[in-house]
Amino acid sequence: MKTATLAAALVLAMPTFAFAQDKCYDDAKTQYDLNQCAGASLGKSDKKLNELYTQIEARLKDDANTRKLLVQAQRDWTKFRDAECNFQTSLAAGGSMLPMLVAQCLDDLTQLRVKNFEGYLKCQEGDMSCPVPAAN
Repeated sequence: MKTATLAAALVLAMPTFAFAQDKCYDDAKTQYDLNQCAGASLGKSDKKLNELYTQIEARLKDDANTRKLLVQAQRDWTKFRDAECNFQTSLAAGGSMLPMLVAQCLDDLTQLRVKNFEGYLKCQEGDMSCPVPAAN
């Protein structure tokens, strides 16, 4: 049963391999290499997220209440992301694929958050559904 579960997890992870823009996965020869590729991809996504977060914070410099909400939302989102990935990868616990699967999950959710932040930075003046003011 555990083998079937790990095989299913690998199949579910395949789209990430197939669409990796990074040549890293093509060159990987061991599970350790794959784990490193996934970690590097997560690092790039996390860096982008932090850059966008800083830009959003700067736009909110004159709005302490909304900035406080941003900080809390990001803390809560990080807790959710980590918990979700722990849940999604729980069947691979103890296996050599676990670091790769966790990093891929974290990366996928981080990339979604990046898209959200990019959207916030494109808000139009007067858009009351967007919490970030338009650029001056």
